[in-house]
Amino acid sequence: MVRQKVVIKNPTGLHLRPAGILCKEAMQYKSLITFTFRESTANAKSVLSVLGACVKCGDEIELTCDGQDEREALDALVKAIESGLGE
Repeated sequence: MVRQKVVIKNPTGLHLRPAGILCKEAMQYKSLITFTFRESTANAKSVLSVLGACVKCGDEIELTCDGQDEREALDALVKAIESGLGE
């Protein structure tokens, strides 16, 4: 299991479009991918779960990846989030 904290840089937070991009990226990996925000955990492969977390710009989330491709998944997701998830 690997973990890393990352700050959301999107001006509007994780609304529908960036949440969809995050989920699409997460679904490319076999590992279980979740993130923790304000004591709740969301499944990064579920758009509804990501939207339900209500993550805003400047919020810090902790990504957790657990599985055979956990390191690659974590690196790819951190890179995607830091690049603004297409925005």
